[in-house]
Amino acid sequence: MDRRQFLKLSAAALAAPTLAGLAGCGSGGTATKTQKKMKLVVGFDQEFPPYGYVGDDGKYTGFDLDLAKAVCKMEGWEYKPTPISWDAKDSLLNSGQITCIWNGFTIEGREKDYAFTKPYMENRQVVVVPKDSSVKTLADLAGKNVITQADSAALDLLSEGGAQEKLGSTFKKLQTIDNYNTAFMMLENGSVDAVAIDYPVAVYNIGDRKDEYTILDEALNSEHFAVGFAKTAEGKKLAKTVQADLKKLDKQGKVKKLCEKYADQGVSYDLWVL
Repeated sequence: MDRRQFLKLSAAALAAPTLAGLAGCGSGGTATKTQKKMKLVVGFDQEFPPYGYVGDDGKYTGFDLDLAKAVCKMEGWEYKPTPISWDAKDSLLNSGQITCIWNGFTIEGREKDYAFTKPYMENRQVVVVPKDSSVKTLADLAGKNVITQADSAALDLLSEGGAQEKLGSTFKKLQTIDNYNTAFMMLENGSVDAVAIDYPVAVYNIGDRKDEYTILDEALNSEHFAVGFAKTAEGKKLAKTVQADLKKLDKQGKVKKLCEKYADQGVSYDLWVL
C-alpha cells in the first residue's frame, strides 16, 4: 500500500486481546465484559486525500478511514485513526504503535513485507502537469524535474529496479516531498515540471482548477490497494477478518455509497475489486 510485530503495545490502554478474544470479535460480535475491547489503530497519511485527510470540520476523514470505521462498527472494535509520517510506517507497525496501514496502500512490490488483505481497489499512478506545459506524453518528461511523495508507489516505479526505471532515468531530477500539497505548490510556482501521483489524489488536488492542470493520458501503471498488517500470526488473522468484513459491507451496498460520497474526488465503485 504499503505510506507496519502487531499490537505489541507498551501502554495498558492499547493492550492487545488474546487470540481467543480476536476470534470472538472476528465473528462480528462485541467484546464481552471480561475482554478488553479490541482497538484498531489505523495508521494513515493525513495529507493523502481522498483516502485520509483532515476535513473542513477539523476531523480525520476519507474513503479508507470511513471503510475502517465501518469495519470497527461491525466488529465492535474501538476505531482509532492515527496520522503518521509515511516513511516511518514500517517502524510504527512493527513496534505495535499502529495496528495496520490503511491509506491507499499499494500492494504491488510489497507482498512479502506485510500481511495484506486481498486487494479491494484498483488504482493508477499518473502524472500531472500545468495545462500550458509542453509535456503531453510520458516521453516528454525527459530532461524535466519531476516530484513525488517519499516512499510512495510512484517513487518505487520510477527509481532503480522499478517498472518505469527507464523513464525515470531520463528525468533531469526525481525529487521527493513528504506531502502532495507542497508538491502542487511547487508545480504552481514552476519549481518542478510534473507531479507523479495516485489518480484519485490528483483529482482531489486539482479540484476545480481543471483549467490550470492536466493529467497525462498515459498512466505510469495500474496497481491495487489493500490493508497492510504486520506479518505475524495475529496480523494474518486480522487481515482475514477485515477482508471478510469488507466483502460484507460491499454486499450490503455500503461500499458503493461510500464511493458515491467521494466520487467527485476520483473514487469510483467501478474500481472496486474485492
